[in-house]
Amino acid sequence: MVISVLTDNMPGTRTEAEHGLSYLIEFEGKKLLFDTGQSNLFLKNAEIMSVDTTNIDMIILSHGHFDHGDGLPYLSGGKLLCHPECFVKRYRKVDHTYIGLINTQDELEEKFELITSSAPFYISEKIVFLGEIPRLTDFESKHTSFIFEDGSPDFVMDDSAVAMILDRGLFIITGCGHAGIVNTLEHARIVTETKKLYGIMGGFHLKAADRQTEETIRYLKESGITYVYPSHCTDEPALSLFYKSFPSIPVKTGDIFNF
Repeated sequence: MVISVLTDNMPGTRTEAEHGLSYLIEFEGKKLLFDTGQSNLFLKNAEIMSVDTTNIDMIILSHGHFDHGDGLPYLSGGKLLCHPECFVKRYRKVDHTYIGLINTQDELEEKFELITSSAPFYISEKIVFLGEIPRLTDFESKHTSFIFEDGSPDFVMDDSAVAMILDRGLFIITGCGHAGIVNTLEHARIVTETKKLYGIMGGFHLKAADRQTEETIRYLKESGITYVYPSHCTDEPALSLFYKSFPSIPVKTGDIFNF
């Protein structure tokens, strides 16, 4: 499995960065574009990296936030997979700035073969879009800084992830992890009927050295997971704890990981 980081918050030596996430995943003969960042930067970086973004088998949108899906206008054609609630109007609670997608569902349906699923969706025998992730732990997804158009709280229920079933266990890619990393991994285990965790990479949406971060690290340690790569929306206080707990390296735009 090869994961190319086309967009992330941290720049690489030759590649630029933005607040956003976009990975190209190559696994079992499939080429998947997981999120697109918030601009066409993912395509510019792909060219610099000599990463081929043509002949994509599936575009996967992790959730309906601008920093994950506003690169979609720079693509056309092919299959686009996401949760059906990705297209709601959503805002930051603090200043009411719009943070949803620039495109409507109708606009994207004109450009792509749109597939929406709140249930797990198998892209292939060993690749599954996890659909809506149950919020079961008592320390994750209990607060939100987002609201809907009517002012009600938005817990980003469309947040999902993709699981790859490797010989050594599950490797999970998250966009932001709004559902909670532990919730996400437990759901992946149930959906795939695979207990062994091999790796996790992506946005963890952990902001502080608090109980949620500590419980997440404890869970990952107890699971015996091999690779832990927090990035994007994981803030420095949380990242510091992860770097002390796991032999991780900072994820940068332009990185290419081989697993």
